[in-house]
Amino acid sequence: MNYDIIVIGSGPGGYVTAIRASQLGFKTAVIERENLGGICLNWGCIPTKALIKSAHVFDYIKHAEEYGLNKVEGSYEFSNIIKRSRGVADKMNKGIGFLMKKNKIDVILGNAKVKAGKKVDVTDSEGKVSEYSASHIIIATGARSRVLPNLPQDGKKIIGYREALTLPKQPKSMIVVGSGAIGIEFAYVYASLGTKVTVVEYLPTIVPVEDEEVSKHLEKSLKKQGIDIMTNASVEKVEDHGEGVRASIKTSQGEITLEAEIVLSAVGITANIENLGLENVGIATDKGRILVDDFYKTNVPGYYAIGDVIPGPALAHVASAEGILCVEKIKGLKVEPIDYGNIPGCTYCSPEIASVGMTEKKAKEAGYELKVGKFPFVASGKATANGDTDGFIKVIYDAKYGELLGCHMVGNGVTDMIAEAVAIRRLEATAHEVLTTIHPHPTISEAFKGATEAAYGEAIDL
Repeated sequence: MNYDIIVIGSGPGGYVTAIRASQLGFKTAVIERENLGGICLNWGCIPTKALIKSAHVFDYIKHAEEYGLNKVEGSYEFSNIIKRSRGVADKMNKGIGFLMKKNKIDVILGNAKVKAGKKVDVTDSEGKVSEYSASHIIIATGARSRVLPNLPQDGKKIIGYREALTLPKQPKSMIVVGSGAIGIEFAYVYASLGTKVTVVEYLPTIVPVEDEEVSKHLEKSLKKQGIDIMTNASVEKVEDHGEGVRASIKTSQGEITLEAEIVLSAVGITANIENLGLENVGIATDKGRILVDDFYKTNVPGYYAIGDVIPGPALAHVASAEGILCVEKIKGLKVEPIDYGNIPGCTYCSPEIASVGMTEKKAKEAGYELKVGKFPFVASGKATANGDTDGFIKVIYDAKYGELLGCHMVGNGVTDMIAEAVAIRRLEATAHEVLTTIHPHPTISEAFKGATEAAYGEAIDL
């Protein structure tokens, strides 16, 4: 069983890599130990968005009178919300299976272990081991929920994101440890459905990678929704007390104790590089990640790695881009390394947040003279008509050349708008070109131009 390319893992990195490889004429196989589509399609990006949509619909029902509609007594079955989410994931999983067949990609089910000589052993569910070989082996095994020593997950009362997607009943209270995208999204979903949620964040602001103004605005919005937020705080230990858990939390004012039915640990991820045979092949790693060059070659010829197993942002769209670039380089196409300074990030709570490029603080630290503009959605006709004016768009330009250094958005719908800023940065367009680009009215997207107008003292609607 010899292939041109074997991809280990079928998440958004792996399956996209395999499809592009097949398009380029490579005989390709994918090895998957669990479900086609990986964590993103089955236990991450997609099913969480299904839960978030249910929360959004329930929010609309609760506020029906604000839209001139008769008051609706909204109710729900928690199990049906979970069932819909799993159904969406199942549909996407079947879609990946269709794409594998369409692109004539062999799917090999089992646990993979790389060997020297560009070979891979695969152990199936019955323990049978089969050997495969390829000219190029690409590792795309993704990551899993990070487990802290003082926060061991039992899958019942101290859980990770997988259990949060399939809880048998809705908890009355929940402590979310960590305020990155995963923690904040689950905090929003459960709070919207009536769970009493407390978010505990070690750093001074929630969603700490975001611009400080966005972080502060989101914190204010989430608190209005009834979510308690503790920053500069850490969970020291968690004890089971029968009906729920008791968490000891260290704060700047001293240690306090909180009780809840469930603790959700959302403190990051750990790359899946164990038991892959890396040490037998001699593939170099550092701090739990596989080391690669600009085109994802490891230090051993014929072996590559992409996605969450390598250093860099652990995002589905990044893994997909890395995989495509990797196989195009193997093919000999003229390609350029990815610009990791132009990667969009999105969090799908309500309001949503989306960003790309430098924060204002980082841009100042880099020595740029700035032109900064903000456009609040309260000044947007479309947002007002939508009945949701929470949030703003913030743009950061280099005053000297008009280069867009960063864009930061908070508000519903912004995750579908950030690509404009990414494209502008990719094409090296200037503020002048944004100002002379006609945006459709009435749309939320007008706010991007409005923020740019504000940065240059040309604001029309402010």
